[in-house]
Amino acid sequence: MSRRLWHPAVILLLIPLLYPIVWLAFASFKSGSEIVQSLALLPEEWILDNYRALGDDLAGVSAGRFFVNSTIVAASCAIANVASCSLAAYAFARLRFRLRAPLFAFTLATIMLPVHIVTIPQYSLFQRLGMVDTFWPLILPKLLATDAFFIFLMVQFMRTIPRELDEAARLDGCGSIRIFGSVVLPLVRPALVTTAIFTFIWTWNDFFTQLIYLSSPEKLTLPLALRLFIDTTDHNAFGPMLALSALAIVPILLFFAAFQRLLVEGFATSGLKG
Repeated sequence: MSRRLWHPAVILLLIPLLYPIVWLAFASFKSGSEIVQSLALLPEEWILDNYRALGDDLAGVSAGRFFVNSTIVAASCAIANVASCSLAAYAFARLRFRLRAPLFAFTLATIMLPVHIVTIPQYSLFQRLGMVDTFWPLILPKLLATDAFFIFLMVQFMRTIPRELDEAARLDGCGSIRIFGSVVLPLVRPALVTTAIFTFIWTWNDFFTQLIYLSSPEKLTLPLALRLFIDTTDHNAFGPMLALSALAIVPILLFFAAFQRLLVEGFATSGLKG
């Protein structure tokens, strides 16, 4: 298919995918009654009251605090997940130890395990540790390499690295930790960025886990704060809720745009070689 036909076809496919985001952006400038009653894309009257309302406290907390909480949780989970999954992947891909293959197979099998199965045991554990209503239950699991998908992604990527590089580093006196930090990590940067991006986005948008562990208004994240516009008011404040939703998308778009090249490179090159 020529480019003259390919580009219009891609644009037509993107329209139904991007329409909800475009509608959200325009709806954030509509009044609450117009949001409910009208299906038009453009607002009849452009108003900024929805964004001005975000300056008021919501349940005694400013909207900026919700952004800070989400940023802390999402960034911490991304860093922790990259660190733990890269260490686990390095062990499976480059080190030799007993039961490596069965352990790797068991790790991959956990991908099929529904998250709801471990929710109650995890909550019971964190409750006994006194960590409920803190950010720790959201961050600590990421330090234990619990995302088998990213481990598999990094393992496949590390297997493309020639082992001669490891042998050359050992001849220079490097141990396994030095090889991991100085040789392997720089070469798997696209896989690390891919892990960081998806972990950040999934954590930023997570509602279920954060709903379980967070209850204090000053510790709520953006997904939980959006619920307050409906649950804590006498009327449904759809306008400010959509305005906050539109602003919540901006960090994700910026984060993705900043690392888009490495993300595509990671998917294009991982798992293609033996």
